[in-house]
Amino acid sequence: MNIDANLVDPLEAMLSRRESDALRVGLVVPQSGALGLVGPSALNAALLAAHELNVRGGIRGRYVDLVLVDGGGDPAAVAREVDQLCSADAVDVVTGFHTSDVHRVIESVVAGRTPYVFTPPHEGGRRRPGVVCIGTDPASQLRDSIRLVAARHSIRNWALIGNDYIWPRAMHHAARGLISQADGVVVLDTLVGLGQVDAVTERLLDHLQRSKAEGVLLSLVGRDLVRFNTALKHSGLDRRLVRLSGSLEENGLLACGGDHTGTLYASMPSFASLQSDRRCGLDERYQALFGAEAPVLDTYAEGVYDGVHLVGALSSEDSLSPDRLAPAARRLVRQDGSRSNALLAKSSQQSRKVYLARAQGLEFAIVP
Repeated sequence: MNIDANLVDPLEAMLSRRESDALRVGLVVPQSGALGLVGPSALNAALLAAHELNVRGGIRGRYVDLVLVDGGGDPAAVAREVDQLCSADAVDVVTGFHTSDVHRVIESVVAGRTPYVFTPPHEGGRRRPGVVCIGTDPASQLRDSIRLVAARHSIRNWALIGNDYIWPRAMHHAARGLISQADGVVVLDTLVGLGQVDAVTERLLDHLQRSKAEGVLLSLVGRDLVRFNTALKHSGLDRRLVRLSGSLEENGLLACGGDHTGTLYASMPSFASLQSDRRCGLDERYQALFGAEAPVLDTYAEGVYDGVHLVGALSSEDSLSPDRLAPAARRLVRQDGSRSNALLAKSSQQSRKVYLARAQGLEFAIVP
C-alpha cells in the first residue's frame, strides 16, 4: 500500500536533514496509556489526510511528513519531546488529540513559536497565541444531550463520575448547571485518577447504589471508561442506570462488548453511523486505503483528519506563523462557508453540531 506520506520517528526528525520540500507536521496522538485503544484509528486518519494532500501535489509543492509523538504518556514527558522537536526546527506545526492535561502542557511550551491545532472536544477557556482548538467545549457538548436524556427517561437524580484532570472537571462544572436547568439534582460527584478505576470500582458501585442516582454522566476516558462500563454490566447496574458519556466512541464500545440495554448514550461531534455525504465519503476513502478491517474511524480520528487538512489549508495561505494562525482560520470560514462543516467551522472555534446517539449492540444509532 502506498500512502504517499512519510511517518517519521521523532529522533530521526531531530537528527536527520530533511528535504526542503517537506512540510513536517508533529502528530501527537496516544499510542499508549488510557487513550491508547483509540490511537491507531487517529494515526490512520492522519495518514489518510496527508495522503490526500500529497497526491494533489502537497502544499505549495511541499509534501507532508508526519512526525509521530506518543501522546499517551506523562504530560511533562510528552511536552518535553514536543519542545525538543520545536527547538530543533524539526516540525513546522503541531496537531493531534490527547488528554487535556497533555494539551495544556504542550500549549505552554509551543505557544507563540510553533502553531498548534488541538482537535478533540476540549475543556474550553482562552487559548495562548498560535493555538487553535477545533473541538467542542463542555457546555456545547452537553447542553442538548442532558436535556434530551433526562426527558426521555424522566431522570432527576444524576451522578457525575470522571477522571481527575482538566477536561472531566470542566464537564462536571458544565453539567451541574445544565442539570439544575433541567430541574435535576446531582447526588454524587466524584473524580478518579487516570488508570485507577479498577482500584476503586467496588467503592464507586456502592456509592452509586446508595446515591439513588437514575442517570450517570461518565467523563471517564479510554481504558478507564471501558473498565467501568464493563463493571457496571457485571453488577447489573447497567440495566437500572441511564448512562451518558462525552468520550465514548465506537472503538471503546467494541472494547466493552457493546450494550443492549438501550440506556447507554454518547454525545459526540460525529459517529460512524452518520449518513451525511461527508461522513460516507470519508469512510469510503478510509477503507479504500486501510481495508475493511481497519480500526473504526471514530470522532477522535475524524478530528485528527480535519486537523491535518486545516494545517494544509492554512499552509497554502502562508498562515502558519503563530500570531496569524487563529485569524487565518477564521478568515477561511468566511471565505468558504461551504467547506466541510467539521473542518472550518471548528477552526473558527464556533460551536459545532453535537449528536446524541444510543448504543445498539456494537454500534451507535443517532437519536433524532
